[in-house]
Amino acid sequence: MKKLLAIFALLPFLGVAQDIKAYQNYDFVAGDKIIFADDFSDSRQGEFGIHWKLNGGQAVVNKAGDENALFITQFYTVLSPRMKTPSYLPAEFTIEFDTWHDEAYDSNAGVMLLLKNGEDTPVTLTTYNVYVTCDYPGGTLNGPLPESLKSENYFNKWHHYAIAYKNNQLKVYCDQYRVLVVPDIEFKAVSVSMAGNASEGKNMMFKNFKLAAGGDMNIIGKAFTDGKYISHGIRFDVNKATIKPESMGEINAIAKILKENPSLKYEIGGHTDSDGDNASNMKLSQARAEAVKNQLVSTGIEASRLTTKGYGETKPIADNNTFDGKANNRRVEFLKL
Repeated sequence: MKKLLAIFALLPFLGVAQDIKAYQNYDFVAGDKIIFADDFSDSRQGEFGIHWKLNGGQAVVNKAGDENALFITQFYTVLSPRMKTPSYLPAEFTIEFDTWHDEAYDSNAGVMLLLKNGEDTPVTLTTYNVYVTCDYPGGTLNGPLPESLKSENYFNKWHHYAIAYKNNQLKVYCDQYRVLVVPDIEFKAVSVSMAGNASEGKNMMFKNFKLAAGGDMNIIGKAFTDGKYISHGIRFDVNKATIKPESMGEINAIAKILKENPSLKYEIGGHTDSDGDNASNMKLSQARAEAVKNQLVSTGIEASRLTTKGYGETKPIADNNTFDGKANNRRVEFLKL
């Protein structure tokens, strides 16, 4: 195991940075209240993730580029979030995570998301090789990945998965593409697990897992009308003001609302958790707010309609002593002026 970890630590796992312009038509909107989030930053390298239960197989946290990830090291590993109750999924929810696979010996190797209800697992989202699949009342629906993600284009780089469940409809996105829509899934999931089939000697991992309640462009519109919108779907690189491409679903939705209401003006507020020193957090939050403004301006919104302010850690909305509380405190707020 030590030798294996040493090999992991030497690998870059940086992949190729995606162009945010590729996400201009992305329409995924993350839920507005985080239920569970883990970037593995508070788990010790070389140990299992402290916020997860291991239900089978083996997995270990280690460095992947400049972030921590959970490496699956044994065939068919299954793990689930540590939650206070066994049934915790709301009526509407979104799930996001990043995955990496070395080119696999077995085409069935891959990280999987399992939506569960008791012993049943009728919905299985697999990243196998070129497909996302799920069991459906009429059989199995397969959503083939686009040609730009298939085969050699898929392996040895990070991919972002986003899943939205609302009104018995399931949508699955890989990177900037919507790859599967199940219009009537006829199944109420109550919990979620992650699983993986590891190819011997190959790296398989996931990071930046986030489960949130809600997720709907209409929610954004109502919040803007009410005067305040809190975004957890606009995300940034670690300790940077670089917007992650998958944030564009929410930014696109906000830009649409602003264009439909040209008289409205907003303050964009950046907020952090309490990790780090106050001065650094204030500076980072200001830079992130400005980055969001610049991105909205690039979509055609007049700069004069938007102001920015960094609040750092000074206005928490959740307990900074818990990992999910910190995740809720890391946010961007839009306040009508």
